[in-house]
Amino acid sequence: MQVLHRLPRSVHPDLLVGTEHLDDGGVFRLDERTALVQTLDFFPPLVDDPYSFGQIAAANSLSDIYAMGARPLTAMNIVGFPDQDLPSELLVKILRGGAERVAEAGAVILGGHSVRDAEIKYGLSVTGRIDPQRIVTNGGAKPGDLLVLTKPIGSGVLTSAAMAGHIQETDLAEAVAVMIHLNRSGCEAMIEVGVHAATDITGFGLLGHAFEVAQASGATLNIEAAAVPLLQHTLELAGKGIVTRMHKDTLAHLGDQLSIGDVDPVLVNVLADAQTSGGLLVCVPQERADALLAAVKGRNAPCAAVIGEVTARRDHAIRLS
Repeated sequence: MQVLHRLPRSVHPDLLVGTEHLDDGGVFRLDERTALVQTLDFFPPLVDDPYSFGQIAAANSLSDIYAMGARPLTAMNIVGFPDQDLPSELLVKILRGGAERVAEAGAVILGGHSVRDAEIKYGLSVTGRIDPQRIVTNGGAKPGDLLVLTKPIGSGVLTSAAMAGHIQETDLAEAVAVMIHLNRSGCEAMIEVGVHAATDITGFGLLGHAFEVAQASGATLNIEAAAVPLLQHTLELAGKGIVTRMHKDTLAHLGDQLSIGDVDPVLVNVLADAQTSGGLLVCVPQERADALLAAVKGRNAPCAAVIGEVTARRDHAIRLS
């Protein structure tokens, strides 16, 4: 964010969504009925099992396409791998995990690029397709909308705890299942029902991505902290100081645009903590909220929870209660 505003802005009559609102993907129109949505993401392993890591990284990369209401078409692997220090079979398992998620999404891997690196990194560059008239961005939230979340929060805390040896790898089963779940379920539900805005919850945490929605929409997002679903043991571990470093950056970035009221500071830290392959945060008109919840649940998403509402812009962009 500190770099983007210092770079020239891309301008083109068919560039429908660029970097101006830090949206989930860029959108380029091909014709009146078709636009491409493009995104990329990659990161180092969060879990020990290479196949699971590949699944998580791929689901995370695909998520940006789903957040905009698009259908994934193609993907390209992005790999950093210390091939002189680790066996190639490890990379094969990572790529197999990624390929499984891409196939589940109905997309096709075209190839990719790898470099020798000091540590493992993996992700995807993904291209999706959407009707230019049906793009869902993070800038359409309207007063009266309810906020619906489709995955519980806590992956950052749990993976940090596992890497630090505070919990066993087996204790990550719930978090891994949530992280590898495709946001296809939430995407299809919001397309079916019709919503005003959406984003996926990743590196800036629930509060950071909610702030992007508030800023892009010129609104205030009111979040009921106790209503936010959490993965098991998240609050307990966070109370021991186990959170990612990103929570401090996110809280510093929001500054006085965040009102925390009397919410427990430990819970505030969790809500600001980085997530991997998190759920969709959807802004839906109140009269369609029940239909959205039913549609999300009917597609077996990890959760479908109303966690707040949108109001006209007030003194703060985000208000916790």
